[in-house]
Amino acid sequence: MTSRSLDGWLSYIESQHPSEIELGLDRGSKVLAKLNLSRPKVKVITVAGTNGKGSTCAMLTQYLVSQNYSVGTYTSPHFLTFNERIALDGSPCQNDLICQAFDVIETAREDIPLTYFEFSTLAALWIFDQAKLDFWVLEVGLGGRLDSVNMVDTDVAVVTSVSLDHVDWLGNNIAVIAQEKAGIARKGKFLISGVVNPPSSLAHVAREVGAILIQKGDDFVFQLNQGTWSWSGNGVSYNDLPIPSLPLENAATVVAVLSYMGLLPKQQDLVALFSTAQLVGRFQKVAADPDVYIDVAHNPEAAVELANRLASFPCAPIAVFGMLKDKDINSVVAHLAECFSDWFCADLSGVRGAKASELVSVITAVTAEVNTYAFDSVEIAFNAALLKAEQEQRAVVVFGSFVTVSEYLTLSQRKSDL
Repeated sequence: MTSRSLDGWLSYIESQHPSEIELGLDRGSKVLAKLNLSRPKVKVITVAGTNGKGSTCAMLTQYLVSQNYSVGTYTSPHFLTFNERIALDGSPCQNDLICQAFDVIETAREDIPLTYFEFSTLAALWIFDQAKLDFWVLEVGLGGRLDSVNMVDTDVAVVTSVSLDHVDWLGNNIAVIAQEKAGIARKGKFLISGVVNPPSSLAHVAREVGAILIQKGDDFVFQLNQGTWSWSGNGVSYNDLPIPSLPLENAATVVAVLSYMGLLPKQQDLVALFSTAQLVGRFQKVAADPDVYIDVAHNPEAAVELANRLASFPCAPIAVFGMLKDKDINSVVAHLAECFSDWFCADLSGVRGAKASELVSVITAVTAEVNTYAFDSVEIAFNAALLKAEQEQRAVVVFGSFVTVSEYLTLSQRKSDL
């Protein structure tokens, strides 16, 4: 075994393939075959979708652990440390275990070039195999059909939502994107769709593969009531469920996954789940007086969800906003332009980061009714927004990208360490 630190390993695997993203299963599958891994004792659950993958994985993991199942969860990206991506029973793995896994993958791959994500996925699968777990919960990184988690045949495929995103990789229309995401389905296994107004291509893939399609709106439904919500499907109903802090659409999909794969959750266990389920960066309140929220919302569907959340605020909050330039900035701003009193826009570093001045131009083209400001970094933008929030007793919402939220969390951690 090499003596590399985790940081050393991460630098090394970043350098092993010329492309950050190269979709395809051939390279990873060859290495996976050499590892000769076993499957979990109960099921593999694979989760794809434009939005809601992380929330769905988090709620599934929390529920399964609460029922005394052992669970390995693989997600991406991370906010502060790589360890967040590979969790056992909801807790990030330790550095030594991840380094051991990387060493095993390095030996097994020989001269096969792996991307960063392929290397990470294989390491997670090896760790899960070593732990002899009941469930694996695997979040698709990009798309589905050609994503590296699809090297593993799933027992339950989940598609949370479908909207335009990553068009350079997945296609520029909903039907094609849905087809790519449904590519995680397997013959004779459930394909559970939480997609609202699903394109016909999703059902077409299910028929071609021979998967058992379960669709929101057809096979299960949910309803928002006065302060609670209800769910029905698969011959059972649940009423008076607490409204979760995570998106309700995803909570409804989670109940469907649990029900159709035969776990038949009890009312009190769902109440406990939805009363407590949280996920970093998903409309998460991180400070008070003034209130500060963080949200990774970086595409139109997520922007609509955020706008719905902000509608209940007593007065318009202040935005700290940063996005990647390959995202649909115009649509995100169109959905949220008048939700905020002030927009404190920040440059994001790296070749993909949009400049604050670009964001200001988009906002002012949509509305002249708000104040806009441009800053060189998330840190400077946030500090300025916080000062105004304190003076005017307004909330601050930091959003627009995983990068934006990650930079805020880094700033927050640095302040707490002082």
